[in-house]
Amino acid sequence: MNVSEAITTRRTIKKFKSDEVDNAVIVEWLQRARFAPNHKMTEPWEILFIGEKTRAELKHKTNFGGASKVLAVLSHKGRNQIERDENLSAVSCFIQNLMLQAWEEGVGTFWSSVGSSALGRRTLGVSEEYEVVAVLAIGYPEEIMAPKERASIEEKITYLD
Repeated sequence: MNVSEAITTRRTIKKFKSDEVDNAVIVEWLQRARFAPNHKMTEPWEILFIGEKTRAELKHKTNFGGASKVLAVLSHKGRNQIERDENLSAVSCFIQNLMLQAWEEGVGTFWSSVGSSALGRRTLGVSEEYEVVAVLAIGYPEEIMAPKERASIEEKITYLD
């Protein structure tokens, strides 16, 4: 699968098979994901592997679709609003890199915001220095939804003089 195919065929997975995804494979993807663009090489991401106890305490409505693994991806807040914005952008690129690598290998993902709530932050033990950007469910897809219609990019482009 090439990059274009990974980008256009990747889907959010809501239901996963019970097959395990090995932590070592995820760590390999994380090693490559860290090449995401990040201003001044801040590498603002932190990753939490979430075990069964913590996962249950997060009280996700579908238990992350039965995914094999659940990770939280954090972003360092930075010293000011500009750093915060740059860090969030970098972490989002990092997450996209991870998701595309998983998809290339037949593994699906689901991006949840459950960790950003007060309960989520407490459950994950996240300090005020960090934001929870995503809680990611990772596993082999049980079902893959059809793509949803998207607006033509031409509708989103403005040409300036």
